[in-house]
Amino acid sequence: MILVVRRSLFDQLGAFEGLNFDVDRYLPAFQDRRNNFFTARGPAETNESLKQIIPYVLFTHQGRVLHYVRGKKAGEQRLAAKGSIGIGGHMNDHDEGLFTMDADAYHAAVEREIHEELRIRTPFTNHVVALLNDDSNPVGRVHLGVVHVFHLQSDAVEKGEAMITELQFLDRSQLEARRPHMESWSQICLDHLDRLLAPR
Repeated sequence: MILVVRRSLFDQLGAFEGLNFDVDRYLPAFQDRRNNFFTARGPAETNESLKQIIPYVLFTHQGRVLHYVRGKKAGEQRLAAKGSIGIGGHMNDHDEGLFTMDADAYHAAVEREIHEELRIRTPFTNHVVALLNDDSNPVGRVHLGVVHVFHLQSDAVEKGEAMITELQFLDRSQLEARRPHMESWSQICLDHLDRLLAPR
């Protein structure tokens, strides 16, 4: 069971392609318990009348960004072997134990998800900086990203799950060299990295 909103709500608020930095226009509506609900993941993967809410977290330290390759055990097999600069996943009903999710429950679920996938051994700040939509492919048409940026005090980060391979902090030139092999969401974020990582 995963958290979704109706595509019609996204259209009503103003559908877009790529990144949208007007977070306050969208996120409060998506986190309103009247507008979201949990549904079975299997059917949702091909139901384009729904948008699955996916936190997508970028980790940065001294201008470098954490990059990894999704291994064969990746939950979304359509993204296996792709490079990524975003850590995240579905919001599951066991995160809250209710039928919907509000802002506090969402942020608590993001923290739990991150600490399942990574071992973060340094203080950090967490900012929601943009929404991400990519309707150019079947994966993107049923997902909607909430882009977070974690600014880390050090690079003391290790993987916590087998699906994460080749985990390392890379500078801009190294990331650009890997862009052709990245999943589309990471390519979009890389193209707007300066704005995403700007101090807040």
